[in-house]
Amino acid sequence: MLLSDKSIKEAIKSGKIVIRPYFEDCIQPSSVDVHLDNKFLLFNKSQHAMIDVRNKQDDLMRTVEIKDDEPLMLHPGEFILASTLEWIKLPDDIAGSIEGKSSLGRLGLLIHSTAGFVDPGWEGNLTLELSNVSPLPITLYYKMKIGQISFTQMTTPVDKPYGSKGLGSHYQGQKEPVASKFYEEF
Repeated sequence: MLLSDKSIKEAIKSGKIVIRPYFEDCIQPSSVDVHLDNKFLLFNKSQHAMIDVRNKQDDLMRTVEIKDDEPLMLHPGEFILASTLEWIKLPDDIAGSIEGKSSLGRLGLLIHSTAGFVDPGWEGNLTLELSNVSPLPITLYYKMKIGQISFTQMTTPVDKPYGSKGLGSHYQGQKEPVASKFYEEF
């Protein structure tokens, strides 16, 4: 069952869902608007001819940090990692789903390619997979509304929430965008 604005407010007030910072004016009918943080991971394209998913490539991405009013330019066809300003914690019986803002999607900005699902037990800032599919560069600003997270009540609490031992939860507790750890699967 998808949580309504009323249920989201109740879950936040009771501490069942934690969002920090929390802005009550960001509650939508069935979601909460989230904002863009100021750190990004960009590919070091000039240093790599390919991405080998089986091997750790420490210098595959580099961190870029922007100031309050400084834009980051996302060029056509470019893909970068970013994160939400909000730190989010979910209980073992609520899942989340992050989606882009419609107004930004109409400009060609996508905020995730595959990682839109947030498992029960998640704790941390969400990494965003930003892509520009428009023919023009798009400016990104610190603290701009970037997406919205909705919440689904599970039929029962999960047996192993995200972060449980043995699950291979690579990104639990992250505070900024984290590069892929897929190589750990091999």
